Amino acid sequence: MTSGSTNHALSGPVEDYLKAIYDLERVGEPAATNDIADRLAISPASVSGMVRRLADQGLITHEPYRGVRLTREGRSAALRTLRRHRILECYLTEVLNYPWDRVHDEAERLEHAASEELIERMAATLGDPRHDPHGAPIPTRDGRVEEAALATLADAATGDRVRVRQVQDESAERLRYLAELGIRPGAVVRILDRAPFDGPITLWVDAPGGGSTRAVGVGLAREVLVDAAEGG
Repeated sequence: MTSGSTNHALSGPVEDYLKAIYDLERVGEPAATNDIADRLAISPASVSGMVRRLADQGLITHEPYRGVRLTREGRSAALRTLRRHRILECYLTEVLNYPWDRVHDEAERLEHAASEELIERMAATLGDPRHDPHGAPIPTRDGRVEEAALATLADAATGDRVRVRQVQDESAERLRYLAELGIRPGAVVRILDRAPFDGPITLWVDAPGGGSTRAVGVGLAREVLVDAAEGG
C-alpha cells in the first residue's frame, strides 16, 4: 500500500463513493446509480454528477443503463479507505474501550483525516489485526483483502450449526441488540426452528458455561454472516 499524497488527494465524499461502489460491486454486478444513492442517502441526480467526475479521474468505468465499476486505481483507493476505517474501529474498541455499536460512526468521521503513518502505528500497536470488531476483513497495507463467501443467518436451515463471522455495522441499535443476544463474530449458533412466512428464527446461542435460546427476525438474520461451524 502506498502512502503519501495519493489517497489524500481524494476528498472525503469521493472516498465515500468509492467505498459504497466497492461494497455494492461485491455481488459481481455493476453498482447501479439508485443503489449508490440509497447507500449514501443522497439524490440520484447528485450521484450522476459525481459518477461523471469519478470517471474523468479514472476511478470508475460507467456502463450506460447498467451501472459503474471501480477501475484498478479506484479499487485501490477504496481499500485504502476501508483499511483506515477498520483499523480505527479496532483501535477505538481495543485501546479506547469504545463499545462496538459506536465505533462505526466515529471511524466515519476520522477516516478521511487520519494519515497513513498514524493508521500504521495504530495497526502495529494492535498487532496488525485481520478483522474489525464486527468481523469485516481489514485490507492489507499492499491492498489485498480476503473476502470469504459467507451465507447469512437467514439462509441457515433448521438443525444447522453455524459460526458467526461478520455482522453489518451501520445500525448502532441493531448492534446493541445483537450483543444482548450474544450474537457476535465467533459465536456458535444452532437453528432450532423457523416459523413460516418469514416468521422468527429460534436459535440456540452457545456461551461459556452454557447457552441460551433466542429468537431473531428474518430481516435482522440477513445482517449476520455465517459459515458452517466445525463439528456442525
